[in-house]
Amino acid sequence: MKKIGKIVLSSFLVILGLVYLSPIYIMLVNSFKNRAELYENTLSLPSAFHFKYYIEAIDKMDFLQAFFNSLLITILSCLFIVIFSSMTAWMLVRTDNKLSKFIFMTFVATMLIPFQTLMMPLMQFMGKIRDILGIPMLNTHGGLIFMYIGFGVSMAVFLYHGFVKSIPVSLEEAATLDGCSKFGVFWRIVFPMLKPITVTVIILDVIWIWNDFLLPSLALSDKALRTIPLSTASFFGQFTIQWNLAMAGLTLTIIPVVIFYAVAQKHIIKGVAAGGVK
Repeated sequence: MKKIGKIVLSSFLVILGLVYLSPIYIMLVNSFKNRAELYENTLSLPSAFHFKYYIEAIDKMDFLQAFFNSLLITILSCLFIVIFSSMTAWMLVRTDNKLSKFIFMTFVATMLIPFQTLMMPLMQFMGKIRDILGIPMLNTHGGLIFMYIGFGVSMAVFLYHGFVKSIPVSLEEAATLDGCSKFGVFWRIVFPMLKPITVTVIILDVIWIWNDFLLPSLALSDKALRTIPLSTASFFGQFTIQWNLAMAGLTLTIIPVVIFYAVAQKHIIKGVAAGGVK
């Protein structure tokens, strides 16, 4: 009876896995079809596998420029999020008073606010910064990176905060007695010990920023500044949709992040578990 139950459970999990993977299958097979073949049967295999639609999608998306834009924004955003949030979490843990607890709870509370409720006031505020201070916050990569840092540090501080508690204060005190400055204590002693949670923060933020469409669509208007998710929108017109090119473009979009996730996935559970338990 127990064996039958395991077989039923395994079969259910396989079917559930196929259901979850079905959108990827549909995207892949339809990226090789022409429009007539796609509309005839969405689920069938293409009559021939050729990459002409991928080449056409790359040209229409200006893929290399969009790829460079996404790469630049993702790397710089993750770099600053890691630096600022790790230092912030360390100071909040080591400065154990009511103010530090209030600041930490504020970071946690901001994680609960949906971006959709902030996006229009945010764009208006960034526009005022541009008009009053002359700082180009809209339609620039720098402004977009600044906004990603603001939205990304809350979760990163939360993850770092739990991990920093596991680091013995005695290590920092010993380094201070040896003549190390506060800045040196953090970068030479504390930050190297934060590697597991740092990898987790980087993975989660890379997946989020690389795939994000809404914030770049609000902040960027010039075609030369578009990220990869924005460039795929060129296949969706007002009166017609080039589904085969869109499928090819979406496949190109997810390939880099899938490769990145496959390489680094083992660090996610390790880092989150370490930060949550410690």
